[in-house]
Amino acid sequence: MATQTKKGDSFVKQAGILAAAGMICRIIGLLYRSPLTGVIGETGNGYYTPAYRIYQMILLISSYSIPAAISKVISQRLAMQQYKNAQRIFRCAILYVVVVGGAGSLVAFIGADALSPGRSAMVLRTLAPTIFLSGLLGVLRGYFQANKTMLQTSISQILEQILNAFVSIGAAFWLMQIFMEEDPQTRAAWGAVGSAMGTGIGVLVALLFMLFVYQMNKKVIRGRLKRDRSREVLSTGEIFKIIIFMVTPVIMSTFVYNASALINQTLYLNLMEAVHQHELEELMVTNGVYDTQAVGLSNIPIAIASAMASAILPSIAGSFATKNKKEVNRKIKTAIKTIMFLAIPSAVGMTVLAKPIVWLLYSGISANNIALGGWLLAALGASTVFYSLSTLSNSILQAVGKQGKPVVNAAVALAVEAAVATLLLVYTNLGIYSLPVAVTVYSFLICLFNGYSVKKATGYRQEVVNTFLLPFWASLIMGIVAAGTYYGFSALFENAGYAVNAVGLLLSVGLGAFTYFSMVLKLGAMTKKELLAIPKGYLIVKIAVKLHLLKK
Repeated sequence: MATQTKKGDSFVKQAGILAAAGMICRIIGLLYRSPLTGVIGETGNGYYTPAYRIYQMILLISSYSIPAAISKVISQRLAMQQYKNAQRIFRCAILYVVVVGGAGSLVAFIGADALSPGRSAMVLRTLAPTIFLSGLLGVLRGYFQANKTMLQTSISQILEQILNAFVSIGAAFWLMQIFMEEDPQTRAAWGAVGSAMGTGIGVLVALLFMLFVYQMNKKVIRGRLKRDRSREVLSTGEIFKIIIFMVTPVIMSTFVYNASALINQTLYLNLMEAVHQHELEELMVTNGVYDTQAVGLSNIPIAIASAMASAILPSIAGSFATKNKKEVNRKIKTAIKTIMFLAIPSAVGMTVLAKPIVWLLYSGISANNIALGGWLLAALGASTVFYSLSTLSNSILQAVGKQGKPVVNAAVALAVEAAVATLLLVYTNLGIYSLPVAVTVYSFLICLFNGYSVKKATGYRQEVVNTFLLPFWASLIMGIVAAGTYYGFSALFENAGYAVNAVGLLLSVGLGAFTYFSMVLKLGAMTKKELLAIPKGYLIVKIAVKLHLLKK
């Protein structure tokens, strides 16, 4: 377990480990959602979605922000080699989440009927204990992230998702068999409960793994404590004060930042029912398609940004604590460029290949909903770039002690988004398509506001051409090649079925990725040195040299 990063180490590599785990988790999540939807049906998915949204919001308040907050607080102490204080903060954080996470679980369980409509309340009750377990898991993940080692967190995330997938499908099928004699809606609700059970089991197994890893590192931890010669010893009261003052702004920021989905869901269900007289059951199915197929897929590139944000926070916090402004700005520049290098082509690719992607991953849903999910995913394309950048800037502001800025920025953007969504839902016939428009406005505004706040706090000046413009032009060419490949291949077959779609998509993604990679290097957007900073970057450079895209 590393206590300090060596000068040559790169937080980009740690972010790469976390991002790889995040991508694996997202892929597992996408792969199991299709058979799960086949088991519980679109109605069951409609029951699961609103309950999960409420669960997420309570989790955000009680537990979700713990890794980031604890990671920052502990990393600052480690940067000053205050190992005893770091360990005391860790123990107090455990006590904090026991109280706050326990309260969150009770609120979700007792208040399920008031918080989640109809049959989805039983899903929320099933998810309630997971809130408590997630808090403990979050502290352990934050502790290892503060030590600038992401491997433990990455493995635990993969374990969590694998167990989630298998138990969700198995429990959903088992419960639906038990309630075979009930009406379809009740059976679907119990199927959604089974899916919620998978979430809890996944978190439990990940927690047990992290506890095992912590025990394995006990000897190293004791050795550090013996070497600690720092005179400053924080009292329990001081530590709780630090945790509360650090966690509270992060919680508020994360809550406001993520409240967008819950507000949009509430506005859509209520306004479409009251103003346009749509049936609630129909609306919940449509909302389930938007939330699962469109939002779920658009979150994949954002997961990479989240990994980078988790890695950069302790790294920048450590540099900021030692007043190394030059190093802070260097890390910001590297992180933003790396994220844009990946997020921009991802957004373009998802936009031009939206329907084929939804069809490949969610073949079990109806043709109309595949088309709907495709159009909604395409409409969310631009927002993935803005969300990726704002996720990163959120962590940067937290790392430099400006925790309150993301709260204000997100709150203003959220108010504008809610107004846009309301106007579109009431006065237009866009329906569910109102939500991607509002989300894009929100993500753009928060990106803009956060960027200004980062500049003001650090003096960082954003480079534009290599970071944004060249990757955009390379992505545009990539999009034309990918779309041309897919639709050209599909045109060769009179009745293009699932297999043709899968092969065509695979070809178009492969050729598109090669085109983007080639264009980025030819345009000079990424240098050899920057590529070497990426995990397994030497292999990328080796391939590029062989293809004459880079000089030796």
